Amino acid sequence: MTDERKRIKLGTALIPIVFLIVVLALTIGVFKQPPHIPLISAAAVAACVAVILKHPWKEIQEGMVHGIMLAMGAILILMVVGLMIGTWIMGGIVPSMIYYGLKVLSPGIFLVATLIICSIVSLGTGSSWSTAGTVGVALVGVGQGLGIPVAMVAGAIISGAYFGDKMSPLSDTTNLAPAVAGTDLFSHIRHMVYTTGPGYIISIILYGLLGTRFSGGGMKAENIEVILSTIKSNFFIHPILLLPPLLVIVMVVKKIPPLPALLGGTALGGIFAIIAQSKPLAEVIQAAQSGYVSQSGVKMVDDLLTRGGLESMMPTVALIICALSFGGIMEKTGMLEVLARALLKRVKRTGSLVATTIFSCIGLNAVASDQYIAIVIPGRMYKNAFDERGLHPKNLSRCLEDAGTLTSPLIPWNSCGAFMGATLGVNPLIYLPYAFLNLLTPLVSLFYGYTGITMEKIKEPDKV
Repeated sequence: MTDERKRIKLGTALIPIVFLIVVLALTIGVFKQPPHIPLISAAAVAACVAVILKHPWKEIQEGMVHGIMLAMGAILILMVVGLMIGTWIMGGIVPSMIYYGLKVLSPGIFLVATLIICSIVSLGTGSSWSTAGTVGVALVGVGQGLGIPVAMVAGAIISGAYFGDKMSPLSDTTNLAPAVAGTDLFSHIRHMVYTTGPGYIISIILYGLLGTRFSGGGMKAENIEVILSTIKSNFFIHPILLLPPLLVIVMVVKKIPPLPALLGGTALGGIFAIIAQSKPLAEVIQAAQSGYVSQSGVKMVDDLLTRGGLESMMPTVALIICALSFGGIMEKTGMLEVLARALLKRVKRTGSLVATTIFSCIGLNAVASDQYIAIVIPGRMYKNAFDERGLHPKNLSRCLEDAGTLTSPLIPWNSCGAFMGATLGVNPLIYLPYAFLNLLTPLVSLFYGYTGITMEKIKEPDKV
């Protein structure tokens, strides 16, 4: 059977992209509405374009389903994190973490401490999601208690969480990028130190400077005391309640998959709610389903602790499905490939090749809404271009992570951005200016691309 599909032109492939940009700008910027409907509309436009190009509906639907299936593991984790937050608050686990955090951390060092704590946890677990869902949730509460803007706190959490997601040998993206580019894992990690190291050092300095704004102020001492006393009067607070997050982190470090590890943490939260907080099972189930509702009578505490539940994650699940339906159509019908090839034609030097790779990763994080697609497609498309210029594959794998991994949580409808926004309770566009590591590292990578610094060439034995 002859293939009746028309060859896709660049202008045709751009139609769904331009439409998406316009409707997103109108819906979010003008009408102040969430991006679900624009993404569904863009998926419909992409499907119409594909039909005109003679793609059968079955193929288009397969693309949508495949796109959604890429995120099913993430969706399940997101749902379990909602359950876990609800049981951890009712079980006194999150209140204990906030209580002791307010006792130990001061406003001046809090942002730097947040970056370092999340970096250590994510480096050990290899998971930014597990880091945000455990210590990240508590650190948001501690930061609010200290009077530090939640956007800054979330930015420091994201920077620390994605440091480990990028640098840990346990991370899936850290293994995926070198596999796509054609290099080995540890060469890839060592090469990323050149971009991640400067970005991390500058981030510490910037968070330190931000911290000086709060070192003499932040939340007034009497307000912190009100929060501490209210938490103490409404929950049984004890160091043993810090055990569940430690056990979850240990389980993930021991290579137990995140989903069962988080489910185990959820169960522990329910057990502690029944035993330590004397809550009936029915209320524990309700907290897991609908979230915990704090009724302490103190607004600061109620705002901190009214969170979680399966239902709170459903809008985010819907957002991921809508976004990946659009991305799946664009990939399956070859429109993404056309866009990538058009960009490659403009490459003249090593600097422009690195820039094209980085901006392709960022663009695919926005268009395809999935960091794996943002790593795999540019890796596949630009591998030969790096080889032809005699550049070692680890240069490509570094670019894929510098942009593909690190910018994924900055886009609200990307699966990573949606997860972080729902888990931390902060829209990614709000914390974006303070996610310093995620913003700086791609810039360092661009600098190296245009200057040639650290852009290692393939050695003669490697060419054979």
